[in-house]
Amino acid sequence: MKSEVEYLWPEIHWIEDKDLKEKTARVWELALERSVLTVRDLGRIPFTLLAGPDLKVSFMDHKRSVVHIARDCGNTINSMYHGELPVDMDVLISGAILADVGKLLEYELDEKGNAVQGRYGKYLRHPFSGVSLAELCGVPPEVCHIIAAHADEGNLIKRSTEAYIVHHADFMTFLPFKSRLI
Repeated sequence: MKSEVEYLWPEIHWIEDKDLKEKTARVWELALERSVLTVRDLGRIPFTLLAGPDLKVSFMDHKRSVVHIARDCGNTINSMYHGELPVDMDVLISGAILADVGKLLEYELDEKGNAVQGRYGKYLRHPFSGVSLAELCGVPPEVCHIIAAHADEGNLIKRSTEAYIVHHADFMTFLPFKSRLI
């Protein structure tokens, strides 16, 4: 696993299944290879393009918070629902880490270094490109499902428990910003 991925995602070590951990890391490595964005960019660009460049919550602040919230939620469900709604924590964490990996292909930098939606992103939103990257790296379908279903596109399909958790962790930390920006 490249040190860039470990730097971005210390949470990757929460994934106990070694094979899934390696595949999750490989997706991020591939995305970074194909992206104009660098590790440094991910720590400075705002997590949503709706806010403009002055938003203090960076892409990685948001992404990592979603993983933490999803993990806490999964652990709570596993400890309090008597096995009636089991959450696969490795699938959940991998899916949360990979949910927005496609944004590395969706975004470009303008002449001032601000993140903007690029030509690729105008045609393929990040859930689609994220699944494509994940499949290239052999990520299992239950994790690809989370990537595909985490955004509004997922409203058209039946979500797994893990996909619901990631979707809500993502939107509960995004929609308040969206509503205050409009």
